[in-house]
Amino acid sequence: MSLSPSRLLWLALAALLVAFHLGLVFSGLVPNLVARPLHMALILPFALVYGAEGRWRLGSGLVLAVIGVAAALWVAVESDRLIDQYGFLESRFQTGVAIVLLVVVIETARRAIGWPLPLVASAALAYGLFGQHIPGEFGHAGTPLASFLGTLTIAEGGIWGTLTGVSVNVVAIFVIFGAVLNAGEAGQGFMNVASSAAGRLRGGAAKVSVLSSALFGSISGSASANVASTGAITLPAMTKLGYPKRLAAAVEAVASSGGQIMPPLMGAGAFVMVELTGVPYTQIMAAAALPAVLYFLAVWVGINAYARRFDLKSVAEEDRPARRDVIVTSLFFLFPFSVLLWGMFVSGVTPEYAAALAILAGALLLLTDGSLRVRLPEIGARLETALLTAAKQVAMIAAIILCASIVIGVLSITGLGVKITSLILEGSGGLLWPSLLLTAVACLVLGMEVPTTAAYVICVSVAGPALVELGLEPLQAHLFVFWFALLSTITPPVCGAVFIAAGMIGENWLKVALTAMALGVGLYVIPLGMVANPGVLALADAPALALFAAARIGLGLTLLSAGLIGARKPLPTMGLCLSGLVVIFAGLWL
Repeated sequence: MSLSPSRLLWLALAALLVAFHLGLVFSGLVPNLVARPLHMALILPFALVYGAEGRWRLGSGLVLAVIGVAAALWVAVESDRLIDQYGFLESRFQTGVAIVLLVVVIETARRAIGWPLPLVASAALAYGLFGQHIPGEFGHAGTPLASFLGTLTIAEGGIWGTLTGVSVNVVAIFVIFGAVLNAGEAGQGFMNVASSAAGRLRGGAAKVSVLSSALFGSISGSASANVASTGAITLPAMTKLGYPKRLAAAVEAVASSGGQIMPPLMGAGAFVMVELTGVPYTQIMAAAALPAVLYFLAVWVGINAYARRFDLKSVAEEDRPARRDVIVTSLFFLFPFSVLLWGMFVSGVTPEYAAALAILAGALLLLTDGSLRVRLPEIGARLETALLTAAKQVAMIAAIILCASIVIGVLSITGLGVKITSLILEGSGGLLWPSLLLTAVACLVLGMEVPTTAAYVICVSVAGPALVELGLEPLQAHLFVFWFALLSTITPPVCGAVFIAAGMIGENWLKVALTAMALGVGLYVIPLGMVANPGVLALADAPALALFAAARIGLGLTLLSAGLIGARKPLPTMGLCLSGLVVIFAGLWL
């Protein structure tokens, strides 16, 4: 298979990006002001040029990539001198570099994910530059321009801050891990295991969607990507068996959204949470495990109710995979995941080191296919897919995190985050539950416009301190915000997972959204249940207490799902829903 020079160039750049991030894991410490600018320099070509359509977009993207890479490389080369400046720009040239970096970061995010997050970042910059002219408590004292721009661009208080560090050191590694798995037979392995486990059950095709999306979503970290990938298989299977289109699309949207809260990866959010809370990754995984299981339990109960209503069939035996195929293809994800879990829990290495070992294990499996045959052209194609997919996904997440870092930097420099926290405390009267509801609304609104991870980071930066001050543990507050940042995936008016699933199956998106909200009721209730039953997060420290709390929440969710979906008349619906809420929140009054 011959490759064009341009394709070879992109493969070389993708291989360099992957090698750089793996090298950081294995080579030891590299100064932050070197590693983080190099990270940006490597992702810019893929975010701005690769796949660009149209002469203007390609040409402007190339110019932005060149000047952005040059500015980032300059910071890396001059890092020793810049550290001694303590975030203060000393010349017009340095001011120009700072402006270039900020403009390129914002425009890269705009091209990657659209206008909303870049507009938030631009508004934050405007507030930092001119907020001293705002009267009242929401103004600030003003910061010299050289200090303000320098803190954001040549110190570790802005685009080179802790969030970017998470992107460099951890998120990129796990994204590469997911790309390597998906380039081989792991995705098919997920589908085969799910089909074998759930296909024979009533409503089996929907349950296959739930299981496969939970497995696939745990490594993809994107609800939309999950819908597009697993949905291509599960949606036709459900419609073939006579599922109503709105139900089939809703099942896929809800199941795919749940992938982002499913350990061990939980998208990029879990690793950002490690940095922001200081809680070890393994402890976050343990705390998040039971709530994630409860979410899928509620979806499962809802599917059972719909299966009885519509007499949904199981997957025909001839359409289920053979046992040999299940066993063989499952090894393609079990082996790398075993290496990952062994590294974290047995050998005690860091999550990123364990993931790097798992990447090497997954790369070995790219040498063969599901039939255990070795074919050189297919190996080359799989390696190419793994490299390019990894580079594109790392670039996408890095574009989001770099832009969100501008917002976090401005909040820190100006003290605006503290002022918003005070506003939340005042608006809620110093009471926890009104503060939780205000935070939930803020997460929903912000999540409509920006990706889940960015919505979580911004919301928790301003609301997290208020929730902690009102009595929540830091991890409890972060998980609460993280869950509610997901609401917009299935909640109108902007519900990305629903839009994609509805479009793929040709159904009205609003019908799909209403069905998805009933199926995904856990997404609305479980975060509040975590506050009312904090023991559910204590699986590592007090497993008996955690399982008891989970059983209570699970019973409440079962009653809620039965009321919303199974009961067809108002009085039974109200009775079951009220009973479910009482069971979940009874601890508040005991």
